[in-house]
Amino acid sequence: MMHLKGPLADRDSWEASGCSIAKAIDLVGTRSAILILREAFYGATRFDQFSRRVGITDAVASSRLRELTEAGIFTKVPYREAGQRERFEYQLTDKGRDLFPVVMSLMQWGNDHLQPGGAPLTVTDTEQGPVRVGVVPEHTALLAPEDVEVRVARRARPTPRRSERSR
Repeated sequence: MMHLKGPLADRDSWEASGCSIAKAIDLVGTRSAILILREAFYGATRFDQFSRRVGITDAVASSRLRELTEAGIFTKVPYREAGQRERFEYQLTDKGRDLFPVVMSLMQWGNDHLQPGGAPLTVTDTEQGPVRVGVVPEHTALLAPEDVEVRVARRARPTPRRSERSR
């Protein structure tokens, strides 16, 4: 347990109003929001990539991406392919990139506690050393998403997409 100090020590004398954890969950606490973030860290930028890879309807993808963009997690950048109308890519902002340890923590916890056969993916730094998420002193240098590599674990294979499983 963490140690609550000062006026926080008497837990019955204060309320957790304005809790940062509650505010964060209100913004990114849905399954679709977290998985959209996962895909953004994997390199997805286009609407159809998010909806297809996360397995959500276009309506849900549109709603989540709008919420995350309005909150400053993504920024919309226009692009146009030849002969097509203008569309938008969704790029993580610095605020969005700061969610990287959150997504990696969920992956690590799932690997440690929900994958009895071992983690399906390995996460290393660019020099091939294993990566773990933890609480570190503020002055410690942190890895950025581009400093991390994700691969299929030797003992695991990626789960085939539904359409590939039925073939």
